[in-house]
Amino acid sequence: MSLYLCVFDGPDEIEGVEVGPYADFNALRDTIAGQLEGGKAGSRFPTLMLHSDCDGEWDLDACARLKTELDTIVAEARLRPASAIERFLDVDGQFLLERLQGLVETALRSRQPILFQ
Repeated sequence: MSLYLCVFDGPDEIEGVEVGPYADFNALRDTIAGQLEGGKAGSRFPTLMLHSDCDGEWDLDACARLKTELDTIVAEARLRPASAIERFLDVDGQFLLERLQGLVETALRSRQPILFQ
């Protein structure tokens, strides 16, 4: 089973990111916790790290927080060898963290939540 994150405007999908298996998303979060949160998941990046990966949404307030968190994660991850940016790809082979940044920008620009599907 795969995790798909998307933004809709009414019935129309604006943008989506097919993350891949839930295990991949959890591996990304485990890496972030280990490398950037001192092993304590959610201590620095609670919006990304503590949201259930199986349903729900990031509303606009959460998207604003998520934008800040992702910007920090990407900046700090780039400083590490074999960074989380390079190790985690979406199903299209693009850097997952950068795709998530783009999805957040779309959500904020369109004033629509990010849905977990």
